[in-house]
Amino acid sequence: MWLQVFLFCLSCLLLSIQTQAQGRASLHRSNDPSGRCHYTFTVANPQESSCPGSKPEMDQALSRLTLLEASVSRLLTGVDGGTMTGVGGSSEKGLQEAFSQVTAQKNQLQQDKERLNMQVQELQRRLAELSQEAESLRQKPCQQTFTSGGTQHENRPASDPTYDFGNSGYQEMKAEVTEISASHLFLEGSHNFTGCGELVSVGDPVLHRKAESITGKYGVWMQDPEPQGPQYTNKTVWRIDAVGKDVRQLFAYEDMDQFSRGFPMKVLVLPEPVESTGATLYQGSFYYQRKRSRTLVRYDLASETLASRMDLPNAGFHGQHPYSWGGYTDIDLAVDEQGLWAIYSTSKARGAFVISQLDPKSLEVKKSWETNIKKNTVANAFMVCGHLYTVASYTAPNTTINFVFDTATGVGQAVAVPFKNKYHYNSMVDYNHAQRKLYAWDNFHMVTYDIRLGRATHGRS
Repeated sequence: MWLQVFLFCLSCLLLSIQTQAQGRASLHRSNDPSGRCHYTFTVANPQESSCPGSKPEMDQALSRLTLLEASVSRLLTGVDGGTMTGVGGSSEKGLQEAFSQVTAQKNQLQQDKERLNMQVQELQRRLAELSQEAESLRQKPCQQTFTSGGTQHENRPASDPTYDFGNSGYQEMKAEVTEISASHLFLEGSHNFTGCGELVSVGDPVLHRKAESITGKYGVWMQDPEPQGPQYTNKTVWRIDAVGKDVRQLFAYEDMDQFSRGFPMKVLVLPEPVESTGATLYQGSFYYQRKRSRTLVRYDLASETLASRMDLPNAGFHGQHPYSWGGYTDIDLAVDEQGLWAIYSTSKARGAFVISQLDPKSLEVKKSWETNIKKNTVANAFMVCGHLYTVASYTAPNTTINFVFDTATGVGQAVAVPFKNKYHYNSMVDYNHAQRKLYAWDNFHMVTYDIRLGRATHGRS
């Protein structure tokens, strides 16, 4: 293709030169004995044989012809030797390959578009199905009861924490589940009830402080419901950031306002490191579990000394029987109107809750109870008026307090008191009977919940 174009241009140039020279001279081409090409110009008019004034023009024409001849020779040599074979074909082939690639990419994009459209349609279909299922669940009652052999049973889904996944049936409680008639329930607000009773409701969380660093993701904070001495009062706020290898710092704040501002009045250094978020305050002492052990420690706040220590018999520790959120929460110390408690489990109990009432001075066990609810199936637990209450989830924003065990009667039953984890990672829940509030540590946030208690007739506490 390129050779044809070049020859055409050469023909045009020769024609132009011939036209210009016509009538004045003629051009002859011949080879000498050495094979070189010679051009001979013959002047028709003898008077112009000397070509006066035309020598530069002829020299220029000869130079052009020589260059053209050399170019033609190179082209012919390339064609014959194969050095330029397919020049035009290569260019055309390159264009065809580029066009093929673009076409292939276009086809691939079209296929991807169709595939994504199908995925969108499938997701829309699944969304519609889930919406219908959610609406159906909203219309169904949360719990159903049926009677068998004169005993009333409760039918709960397998997701209920009291369900034992290791058995084929629902986990049975040691005591028979009973119902409390609404007519026998007296609420605190309507009857000025200030004594002990059963938990009726939990209010919305109220934020008091947010931790500043990762060490405050979870921890312990509280106020002493029964302070001893003038140095620390029931207004003093205590806090421990429980994230760290060697947790020993106990921060004291003058009151809730200073706590909210982040201005501690004192920092106490504990004699031994703290394990997890199961610590509590009671009667001027700080109670906690020593790290990597079942040893309980009582630290006197006034003298800043270790007052007593005692191993909790057979208690699991450091990840053997924690709550569902983990955090080495094997031993959880709690305080209520009846004193100091330990919430834990043992190998004998096979991971089920064990509740022990402790002597606040010596830390010796006074009495213990066992339940059939697994400790690792619930998020947390606390004591109110001698009742153990468990929280179903530590992450669900709207969960429930789902189980209660009464140490006075040995009766346990499922309940459904609404509870909110506003910040989606609740790692500590403790009760303060003086304030009648729950204190919680929810994902860097230190919050309180107002609660209401009620009492039932017929001898129930």
